[in-house]
This record gives sequence, structure tokens and C-alpha cells, in this order.
Amino acid sequence: MDTIRNFFKDETGVETLEYALIAGLIAIVAVAVYLSPWGDALETRLNEATTAGPAIPQ
Repeated sequence: MDTIRNFFKDETGVETLEYALIAGLIAIVAVAVYLSPWGDALETRLNEATTAGPAIPQ
């Protein structure tokens, strides 16, 4: 019985689970943005930034 009580009181690995959930939520948001019209606009803007070269202040 003590083994079962200790198992439920053990909190090791909880932080890892929390980080995994946060990473999963970030991944879901990233996929949602990529599949939305914002994804197309973001892709266009990034492509323009990489092909235009560095901006030189005048």
C-alpha cells in the first residue's frame, strides 16, 4: 500500500511533462499559422527578405 501512495506522491518528471505540453501547443500554433493565410504572407515576406539582401542604411 505504501508503494502505491509513494507512486502518486512522486512528482519527478512533472516538469518534463509540462515542457512537453508547452512544446506541443507551440507546434500546434505553428502548424495553424502555416496552414492559414498568414502562413502564405509570412512565407512571402521571408522569401523577399532572403532574396533582397541586407538593407544598407543611407
